[in-house]
Amino acid sequence: MKKIHNLGPIAVLISVAIAVVFTAGCSGSAGEERPAKSEQEREAKLRIVTLGGGATEVVYALGHGDTIVATDASSTYPEQAASRASLGYYRRVQAEGIIAQAPNLVIASDGSGPPAALAQLGEVGIRVVELPEVENLAQAKARITILAELLREEERGRALIAGIDEQLVKVERALSGRPRPRVLFIYARGGGTMLVAGQGTAAEALIGLAGGALAAPEHQGFRPLTAEAVIGARPDVILLTSGGLESMGGVEGVLGAPGVAATPAGAQRRIIAMDDLLLLSFGPRLAEAVTSLAKSLHPEVVS
Repeated sequence: MKKIHNLGPIAVLISVAIAVVFTAGCSGSAGEERPAKSEQEREAKLRIVTLGGGATEVVYALGHGDTIVATDASSTYPEQAASRASLGYYRRVQAEGIIAQAPNLVIASDGSGPPAALAQLGEVGIRVVELPEVENLAQAKARITILAELLREEERGRALIAGIDEQLVKVERALSGRPRPRVLFIYARGGGTMLVAGQGTAAEALIGLAGGALAAPEHQGFRPLTAEAVIGARPDVILLTSGGLESMGGVEGVLGAPGVAATPAGAQRRIIAMDDLLLLSFGPRLAEAVTSLAKSLHPEVVS
């Protein structure tokens, strides 16, 4: 079982290697020509478990949703994913629960685990493909390429990427020359868990693509929300997931968080919430997420 660590210039080589491993697992010796199989024949042999909402979305977008037998709790889109067996939170899965679904392929997003559970799957002969983290556009495209080659859907993968690029170009042109509002992303799960996003996060990448500027660029990753940090960030807009907004008691709850009321965003009540998976998964709906946020940040120019 290999874990792929890097994306970027070597993404294609990585994905080709995965495709070779996948092919080697089939019957027949290396180099032997095999008759072409129909899509139905290939799908009949696949029983996939996906761990991570973004990975699940890609598999569905590539036309292999019917091969998924189980997913994790974060796989809430598309609606069909909810009808699959649920394995709980993807970072705390149990090998026994996965094995009970009799999969022959497990696609695990970065952070899936614990590692011992994934190792146990390999020990009983279940192929596990661990994907790298996805927190920016290049990584999102590379994940699509990797999974498209793994599932032998290269053409569909290229079409997905082309569609994302086309829509992002439209947004970029619409926003050309526009001032960028300072956006503060708060990851919240009730009053007890509130974190502010910095550099190297999916939130930073999405804000940039949507014509905003990260309001807390002086730190990496996420850090606890404090009144000093929020006031110092001077956000024009505060962004949360829909689940985070609900957990804080709505807009009034956010305005009552440390320092928020003293910011330009708080004074103007500019609080934006987006669906959790749409906002942070960087899946096939990435262009939709960027367009939606761009409309909220620049309603006068993005239609």
